[in-house]
Amino acid sequence: MSEPARITVVSRVNCHLCEVAKEVVDRVATEVGVTWTEVDVDADPALLAEYSDLVPVILVDGRVHDYWRVDEARLRRALAAEPGTPPWM
Repeated sequence: MSEPARITVVSRVNCHLCEVAKEVVDRVATEVGVTWTEVDVDADPALLAEYSDLVPVILVDGRVHDYWRVDEARLRRALAAEPGTPPWM
């Protein structure tokens, strides 16, 4: 069984910022050797209620990491940390 994705991109269809974010996430994830997944905010009422105005939302290890735009350097730092490590550590 494979490990769960470390990165989740919460996005929506026809969202330009989402496409840009996915390109950055894919590039960084590939370079550091982690997996990522995408979920459609509009397909899940709970996600829609929480993140509708913030997409794309990037989750790292299940925690909100970025929204609207992905800071590539910050994403690399988060992925270099052990899974579950708080971002301030």
